[in-house]
Amino acid sequence: MTEKITTCLWFDTQAEEAADFYVSVFDDSKILNVARYGDVGPGTAGQAMTVEFEIDGRKFLGLNGGPAFTFTEAVSFVINCSSQEEVDRCWTALTAGGSEGQCGWLKDKFGLSWQVVPSAMGQLLGGPDPEGAQRAMQAMLGMRKLVISELQAAYDGA
Repeated sequence: MTEKITTCLWFDTQAEEAADFYVSVFDDSKILNVARYGDVGPGTAGQAMTVEFEIDGRKFLGLNGGPAFTFTEAVSFVINCSSQEEVDRCWTALTAGGSEGQCGWLKDKFGLSWQVVPSAMGQLLGGPDPEGAQRAMQAMLGMRKLVISELQAAYDGA
């Protein structure tokens, strides 16, 4: 069954490399189809034109559309992580060749922005203790990779 809405990611020439990378980072992910340019172009014959892939059940389309457009932080993907181990694994994989940002944000080696967020963030920033939430927010603002134990300690006032 075809998805009604699929996210299309525009790459210069790295759609296939990016799709291979993303499916290696996330469990339950796979390449679904690769359509290649033929002799009539507009890309180089044999190069991937589009790459359909799935990350954790969500479909994406990578398009080698040339250098006209690049990614910005205006669009990012949020990864809700259930443990510090998952935060650490995703952070390490996605920052390899990329760059760290503030408050759990990063750019991967393709320039795509991600937010690696502990599932507990909603409770820590919006929990029943408004002063604890402010302390957790202050702690988060000083972090790059989010550390659950430090955010929880800030919330608890420890």
